[in-house]
Amino acid sequence: MTTARNRAIDRIRRDRTLAEKTRLLEVPEATEDEMEDTTIPDERLELIFTCCHPALSLEAQVALTLRTLGGLTTEEIARAFLVPEETMKKRLVRAKHKISAAGIPFRVPPPHLLPDRLAAVLAVVYLIFNEGYGGRGDLAAEAIRLGRALAELMPDEPEAHGLVALMQINDARREARFADGTIVLLSEQDRTRWDLDEIAEGRATLDRAVALGGRGLYGLQAAIASLHVDDTQDWPQLAALYGELARRTGSPVVELNRAVALAEAGEVEAGLALAESLDLDRYHYLHATRAELLRRLGRIENARAAYARALELVRSEPERRFLERRLAELR
Repeated sequence: MTTARNRAIDRIRRDRTLAEKTRLLEVPEATEDEMEDTTIPDERLELIFTCCHPALSLEAQVALTLRTLGGLTTEEIARAFLVPEETMKKRLVRAKHKISAAGIPFRVPPPHLLPDRLAAVLAVVYLIFNEGYGGRGDLAAEAIRLGRALAELMPDEPEAHGLVALMQINDARREARFADGTIVLLSEQDRTRWDLDEIAEGRATLDRAVALGGRGLYGLQAAIASLHVDDTQDWPQLAALYGELARRTGSPVVELNRAVALAEAGEVEAGLALAESLDLDRYHYLHATRAELLRRLGRIENARAAYARALELVRSEPERRFLERRLAELR
């Protein structure tokens, strides 16, 4: 509301200034909307493109946009980047200083420059969705809306469609992810609570991305999400896709997902070895995964220690209750 009010005041002031200047120039009176024509119909998406300036690093673009426009706190952004909150604060301050020192203009890029900012915009939208997927339904819905607007703006961009497909397929399971105040694993979810129409829509969107030649990271993740909602999951295939995604991103989080897929495919020892090789000590999912695999291997005391470490790091209450229940079952 404050942003909207300030924007309205600025608009009124600019209109007055423009009217005065046009009278001085003796030209027909113009309006600000005519002066600032843009190809982006969605104002929020327009602002995201504006913030994602290529003079900043990709990480700084994403973090600053999430803080300014995404509705996320510095703590939430730090969790998304797997860094301490103080580290993220410093990064945000450095990004703001660079904008000021370099005189980076706050304006909407022309159409031919939109692709240069696409990677950051996709990342912003997906991280907003991820935060919403953890329980904030308003953010998840807003991310899907932004994704659809982006796909309409750039209809021939396969990664835009891939991102929408990924969000739709995952969002379709959101209502089944929580029960009695705790998180429910995919294998234990009540499939009658899944939105099958949204899954079908997401798969159709994925087909569109593939038809456009999509072989990008979001299309690959959407394909993984689609396999996860099959009646019988093909874990060897999922492990292979996670392996491809890890190779292309270098992400230890993706490698952790591959470790889970290996374990589900019957290679529990290999999955545990992979998980324990990852530098993700501040990531509670690493320790929760280790705990589960250690439990399967009968190493109960080690599993207890891993659950305890996961509980030290978790922030979501539904996930905390899930971990506490798992730990209690070990006793």
